Amino acid sequence: MEKEIVTAKWLSNMAFEADVNGHKIILDAESEVGGEDRGPRPKPFMLLSLGCCTGMDVISILKKMRVDVKEFNVIVEGKLTDEHPKYFYKMNVTYEFTGKNLPIDKLQKAISLSEERYCGVSAVYKKVIELTSEIRVIEQ
Repeated sequence: MEKEIVTAKWLSNMAFEADVNGHKIILDAESEVGGEDRGPRPKPFMLLSLGCCTGMDVISILKKMRVDVKEFNVIVEGKLTDEHPKYFYKMNVTYEFTGKNLPIDKLQKAISLSEERYCGVSAVYKKVIELTSEIRVIEQ
């Protein structure tokens, strides 16, 4: 069974240096809660993980389908609860494609394969978070 390990080393106040796959990332809190704003907050990384996981799947599948996408963005919006502990109860993924005469059926198929079969982050999240998605195509 495969496993992943990350390390979060406390630096000072609220700051931690994370080691992820040999890459260092500093996470911190805003000054209002004792941080120094030396890096992003932890929760947005949940959104980023979903966006990059599904995005990598989609672009890989589209390359195999020989779909020529000029630009591709994945925008993930999360809604947090009002009370503590604040957690994401809903996330929406917008798949934004730029290109000429992009075949919408292939874009939808690639997204569906990622969301239903390949993206491990989405597989876990959809058990506890309402996940929705949409496609935006920019003709170029």
